Formats: sequence, C-alpha cells, structure tokens
Amino acid sequence: MRALLAIVALLAVTACAQPQKSTQAAYDEAVLPPGALGAEIRYGRELVMETRRLLPHDVGAKMDCAACHIDGGTRPRGGSFIGTYAAFPQWNKRAHRVIALQDRIAECFLYSMNGKPPAYSSREMIAMTAYIAWLSRDEAVLRPSARGQSFKIPLPSGTPDRRAGAALYAQRCSACHGATGAGAGPFPPLWGAGSFNDGAGMAHLDRMTGFVYYNMPKNAPHTLTKQEAYDVAGFVLSHERPGFRKRALVTFPSVPAEYF
Repeated sequence: MRALLAIVALLAVTACAQPQKSTQAAYDEAVLPPGALGAEIRYGRELVMETRRLLPHDVGAKMDCAACHIDGGTRPRGGSFIGTYAAFPQWNKRAHRVIALQDRIAECFLYSMNGKPPAYSSREMIAMTAYIAWLSRDEAVLRPSARGQSFKIPLPSGTPDRRAGAALYAQRCSACHGATGAGAGPFPPLWGAGSFNDGAGMAHLDRMTGFVYYNMPKNAPHTLTKQEAYDVAGFVLSHERPGFRKRALVTFPSVPAEYF
C-alpha cells in the first residue's frame, strides 16, 4: 500500500511539474494590460476588424484584414495570428531576406489589401504588432505554433473542375459574395477590381482551397469536401483580379531623432 501511495504521489508531482497550456480566451479585453499598452492592443484589433474604415488611404481592396484572419485572427485554420509573433524574425523566400513581423504586415497591405503599408513607426503598425504579440503571449519564442495557423491541405489530383465549382459557388457562396464575386457589406469581393491582387497568398490555389475547406461557407464551415473546396477555389481564381505593382515605391514619412 505504501508503495502504491508513493507512486500516486510521484505521478501527481510529475503532472504538476508539466507546463500547463493556458485555457484563457485568445482575446479578452477584461485582461488587457492597463494604460497605453492595453489601448494599443485594443486599437490593433479594431484595425484588423475594420481596416477599410480606419485606414481608407492604405487599403485599395474592398476588404478588411478579418476577411482572411477570421474572428480577428483567433480561429484555428482561419488565418490565426496566435503564435505568429514568436515566429519572427524569419527567412522569407519571396523577399529573399530575413523579415520582421512589420514586414509581414506590410506584405498583407501590399498584396492582400492591394494598397500600401502604414509607416513602421506609425501608431497603426505598432498597434497591430502589439495585438498580434498579445495573442501570442503564451507561445514559446522561436518555437512554431501548434495552434492551427496553417490551413494548407494536400490538393486533390488533377485540375479543379471549374464547372462544378461554378455550380457550388452559386449554391453555397453567392449569397454572401455575390453572383459576380463583388462581395457586399462585410463579405469581401473574391475577384474583380475590389479584390486581392494576383500576388496575394489567397491567389494561390493551395491556400485558397484550404481556406475554403476549413472556413466556408461562413454559415456552415467545414461542410465542403476537399474536392468541392478545390473546385470552388479553381473557379474563383479563374477570374480577373488586380495585378501586383512590384515597381511601386514604398516610402514612409521621416521622423526626428527625438522620436526614439
């Protein structure tokens, strides 16, 4: 009996010694830091949710960040920000250099938003960085997140059936995104002048397929098969969209040395 009790006690101590994963909500205003930092985190979330309204001169598409980062970037397989902060700086194949988180946010404005990034020293850029950092506060630095950031899936064999995709789009997608893909209200356009440009991540078939598979339709997510998501994505990406202007100059206002 004494040996059994000793084993039970040892197991209890071992269990207590294991790192416990936080069960708190990813974003809860009630536990934000007080003062200026909490205000910036709150503003960062507002920017993600209402990007067009708050940054009309920086957004070229009729989209908010939340179009691809569902629930403010807190939904697994829905463009989650959780753990992102811990993954930077990182090597970026497209840029051929090591980038910071601000560079990645700038990419989203240039490609997905078809616009221009806020200055790195601006309140907006700092607020979005602070928000992503807050969501990532329980993640170990330099360790990739295991909380479901990626929505890539292995693609079905062959090319997508665009005719089947068109039928599915009409049945399951057009109520929100419109028959012509122009979107309406909070629902973003999927093609045309108001959509993301051809350099955006969502313009890649594998990423669009995975995003549709896990998150669409909005009122019944994860109800399409992988083949159906593949066909819908193929249909959506078969339409015209803006081209990425890779020669456009990105300039930021200068700041006096006393800013630092």
